[in-house]
Amino acid sequence: MLVYRFLTGKDNADFCHKITKALSEGWELYGDPQYTGSSFTGALCGQAVTKQVKDQPYSRNKKLTDY
Repeated sequence: MLVYRFLTGKDNADFCHKITKALSEGWELYGDPQYTGSSFTGALCGQAVTKQVKDQPYSRNKKLTDY
């Protein structure tokens, strides 16, 4: 099963650490990073990641980080 997550956050070191942690746990980058923002929110970014996991039944109740 292929699991998908979209990680978001302010464009700062914390966001980079979030992505690095996901990569260290076996997640792979999917597509290009996305950027948006305004004078109110500042710069925001997002990055999709995917992970191939052993076939198992999908459950909406299972946290994606548990895969």
